[in-house]
Amino acid sequence: MAKAIKTNVLRQLDARRIPYETREYAVEDDNFDGKLVAGKTGLDPAMIYKTLVLTGDRQPHLVCVIPVEKELDLKAVARASGNKSVTMLPQKDLLPLTGYLRGGCSPIGMKKLFPTYLDSAAGNLETISVSAGVRGCQVILATVALISQTRATLADLCRE
Repeated sequence: MAKAIKTNVLRQLDARRIPYETREYAVEDDNFDGKLVAGKTGLDPAMIYKTLVLTGDRQPHLVCVIPVEKELDLKAVARASGNKSVTMLPQKDLLPLTGYLRGGCSPIGMKKLFPTYLDSAAGNLETISVSAGVRGCQVILATVALISQTRATLADLCRE
């Protein structure tokens, strides 16, 4: 039997006695498409969220957590975060800054707690799924627990 994955995300949740479950799936190349993850895990795509790291003119780094089926609206993020403008963090800077690789980035357990914004659609979900901190593993937890764990602010972050 394969050994269960234990990541920093899961260790943090365990330490705080936050209930969760995980879903592991096979990773193919560099394809981290959310619909593919939904198909492989059997999860509803509407509950799977991706983690994006950005830089702002007033906040050096911020984290946005949005549904995998949607696109980030940079102007909406700037408004929500109090920045005049925001840009995506270059991929080469992701690992040194957060401790995570592309496709395995989680809003929980980053090297530092950055200002975090969760798309307002998550407010309608009882449970939510985000990366467990490695490619090929999702963690499912109560949305309120994710908000508490990351100190996230709910905001409209996506294009219509």
